Amino acid sequence: MARTKPKSDKVLTIRLPEKELLRLEAYCIMDGKTKTEVIRQFIHSLPVRETAVME
Repeated sequence: MARTKPKSDKVLTIRLPEKELLRLEAYCIMDGKTKTEVIRQFIHSLPVRETAVME
């Protein structure tokens, strides 16, 4: 079977209280995005000091 994701993709598992998960899911439905897209968007919006960037 062909690999569909780049090898660099990592999996992140988090635990959320049900209330927070429901809030995330409601936001995703209203915005038409997946949970992954919303979380990535949030991460990209975080301020980062230049010394902390690991690219």
